[in-house]
Amino acid sequence: MKQTVLLLLFITVVCGCKQQPKEQDTAPEGYTLVWSDEFDQDGRPDAANWTYENGFVRNREHQWYQPENAYVKDGRLVIEAKRESRPNPLYEEGSQDWRKERELVEYTSACVKTVGLHDWLYGVFEVKAKIPAYKGSWPAIWFLGNRDVGPWPLCGEIDLMEYYRVKDEATILANACWANGTWDTTHWPMTHFEERDPTWADKFHIWKMDWDKDFIRLYLDDELLNEVDLAETLNPDGTNPFHHPQYILLNLAIGGINGGDPSETAFPLFYEIDHVRVYQKKE
Repeated sequence: MKQTVLLLLFITVVCGCKQQPKEQDTAPEGYTLVWSDEFDQDGRPDAANWTYENGFVRNREHQWYQPENAYVKDGRLVIEAKRESRPNPLYEEGSQDWRKERELVEYTSACVKTVGLHDWLYGVFEVKAKIPAYKGSWPAIWFLGNRDVGPWPLCGEIDLMEYYRVKDEATILANACWANGTWDTTHWPMTHFEERDPTWADKFHIWKMDWDKDFIRLYLDDELLNEVDLAETLNPDGTNPFHHPQYILLNLAIGGINGGDPSETAFPLFYEIDHVRVYQKKE
């Protein structure tokens, strides 16, 4: 009997030493969890949830997007940006296309998105992440409308989070874009957050979007960063892109029109996402 009790105590102690699971989901009042990725399986991101962008994509950014720079490890999605040097497979001598005029790929990174797999109309969206807050780094959590409304920007864009330097000051942005390029943008200097916590950039934070038919509200750790009145977000033809579903993108861009000069930044950079959760109102 004593041996059995000791064995049970041993098992209890050993099990208690194991890594505890992530915090239990707590849905906002009146909402239910309809989709999430907790990134609890090491390896490639779940193909049922995420697709990838490839190559040079937008904004004259420096990085070449490729799937291998996104992986799941220790319960987190990691998007890794690397400094590399290899031939640009798109290179064409004399080309005026920014994607083809570069002889070399000098940086690689990843952009994962739910396009073609999952999109949502309204809800509370939560992303827990730690961003690489360095010069030349341009991480983002953002949303795009499907092209049924029209091409960008008519399809609508919501930037739950962008980080880059504005006039050489590290800045967190929360934005929406529609029509022919109308922006509702807020800029929050990093000093706003670091004055309260000097180690802010070393920690995970929760970005949240509360989106209904009337407003888009963007939060960081429950602090309201931007409120967009959807009565004002009409396209020229009268359609409202934010009354249509949107899909999620997570990416780490380098340089480009906003990212800044990455040449003096130490690489690799790591953008870590603990979870992505989508809640919608109960029927």
